[in-house]
Amino acid sequence: MDLIYKIVAAALWRKAQDRGRFDGAPIDIADGYIHFSTADQAKGTAAKYFHGQDDLLLIAVDTKRLGGVLRLEPSRDGALFPHLYAALPLDSVVFAKPLPLRPDGTHDFAGLL
Repeated sequence: MDLIYKIVAAALWRKAQDRGRFDGAPIDIADGYIHFSTADQAKGTAAKYFHGQDDLLLIAVDTKRLGGVLRLEPSRDGALFPHLYAALPLDSVVFAKPLPLRPDGTHDFAGLL
């Protein structure tokens, strides 16, 4: 697994860029780690937690740049999800692209994963 993904509100990401690091969304801060998804998990994450939400970005992160603070841990349905136990350094980000919202409330991942 070379890339992991974070779905984040564009406004929150702009604040992270201003600070030079991403500390996480409110749920991440509450849980003590930043939640990520693999490519196979990203669509399910979007459907479960972000259905109908617009102005989102899909952030792709190079796992090789994160070191030992990234762990795979059981989560939804027992699947192993990547969790980052540190702030996300922006130099580990491969891209931050808009995650378009379809009229039915689902997100269009075409060309992103």
